[in-house]
Amino acid sequence: MRYAYAITAALLLSGTATAIALPSAGGAQTAQNEPAVMAAAAPKPGAPMSFADLVARLQPAVVNISTSQHITQAQPANPFAGTPFEGLFGQQQGQGGGGTPTTREATSLGSGFIISPDGYVVTNNHVVAAGAKGATVDSISVTMTDRKEYVAKLIGRDPTSDLALLKIEAKNLPFVKFGDSDAARVGDWIVAIGNPFGLGGTVTAGIVSSLHRVTGAGAYDRFIQTDAAINQGNSGGPMFDLNGNVIGINSQILGSTGGGNIGIGFAIPATDAKPVIEKLMKGTKIARGYLGVGPQPIDDDLASSFGLAKNKGELLRSIEPGQPADKAGLKVGDIVLRVGGKDVNPDQSLSYLVANVTPGTRVPVDIVRQGKPQTIIATIGTRPSEDALAAQASAQSDDDMSDDGDTPGVGQAASNPLGVTVATLTPQIARTFSIDSSVQGVVIGTVDPSSDAGAKGLKRGDVIISANGTPVGTPAALGAVVMQAKAAGRSQVALYVVRGRQPAFFIGVKLKK
Repeated sequence: MRYAYAITAALLLSGTATAIALPSAGGAQTAQNEPAVMAAAAPKPGAPMSFADLVARLQPAVVNISTSQHITQAQPANPFAGTPFEGLFGQQQGQGGGGTPTTREATSLGSGFIISPDGYVVTNNHVVAAGAKGATVDSISVTMTDRKEYVAKLIGRDPTSDLALLKIEAKNLPFVKFGDSDAARVGDWIVAIGNPFGLGGTVTAGIVSSLHRVTGAGAYDRFIQTDAAINQGNSGGPMFDLNGNVIGINSQILGSTGGGNIGIGFAIPATDAKPVIEKLMKGTKIARGYLGVGPQPIDDDLASSFGLAKNKGELLRSIEPGQPADKAGLKVGDIVLRVGGKDVNPDQSLSYLVANVTPGTRVPVDIVRQGKPQTIIATIGTRPSEDALAAQASAQSDDDMSDDGDTPGVGQAASNPLGVTVATLTPQIARTFSIDSSVQGVVIGTVDPSSDAGAKGLKRGDVIISANGTPVGTPAALGAVVMQAKAAGRSQVALYVVRGRQPAFFIGVKLKK
């Protein structure tokens, strides 16, 4: 999943289908596409033969956005410094001791739309942000459809939602309003206007392909998916419904390595974007809720391991010391089902729900711990900046430093139905695999590549901390949990695993038959 500079809508291919209605033992039943039923679901009268009139009205409020940037980069030191060859490769005598910084210019292109007659412009944050390490944005330009160009001032930005607000000095400008994206339905027509690959004023049309799409983009991770033709340069542009209201802000694409459109694009819903933009316009600080946990989605195997229904809740794989979750008493291995009465599910992640709670609010968090439901009251904190969160994640994660050589004690481990051999984790083994000294568990020595453990990427040097919520400090303890699971008729075991100094994670592993 990559940020691109757009989102728009693509052509629809229409076709016909036939269906056979089969009799039902429970009485008369009609096919989903029975003519009498379809008559009520047919496209509403007035669907346009052309979008031309709609586009003519909306296009003047859509703008192209470009930035001018300079990037300062240090040059590598001259390897021939102090030798007779010092000046042979484009470096002057005396410049070899350290790289001399160089500066180059860069630009970026995107889209946006005017939301007030006095020149407030909405776009994506990544359209106007520095595009590379060492880059500085010197100026932002907004170009109208009549090619009139303005220098824009950055009023505010919100990296979490990927939104930014600009201001140009002008009056009586054409503008558009936000609509109600909650009223959008899968299958609705949409129109998008933007600046793909610098081709200003490009219009595409398509449908809403899905709602509440989670892409892994962060706390504000709930998008409108469209089949629109989405390409670089459309980011920040508006997605319109057929009433001309902005129901989305194009921001991401799922595409090929070349950045081309494959018919899967994503827009920030207007109902999420509008409150952020209003705060940026007022200069109000944007504060989001924060628990201080590392959540993990529950796949089918983990759900089976815990005896849970599918697509319900998220697993806590880490708890930050001193943060709201820790203070409230949440623990690693807890399964969070609801926050403030709202279900945690694929349509609304734990991070999304918490981020939308006002900091300082006390909310009930419904969890399952060791198979037993309970409710914990947590006081929601304030979410740190994205930069602070990124730095924190970087500090917690190192490269995999496992050693494929012989490790004392690992080779003597006994096999178990998980398809791995394990041994008790000793200080010597911990040093070999760069495992923190505070970690306790059993270390994997070998993995059967034909097992589910092998298929899911478990490897030599991984440490199993617990199984089905029970700490396992010895091979015998792990074996006991596995036998208990088999005796209970379960075919999977949920393992809590750490690799090197990376954050720990849960994985559901099927047992060998």
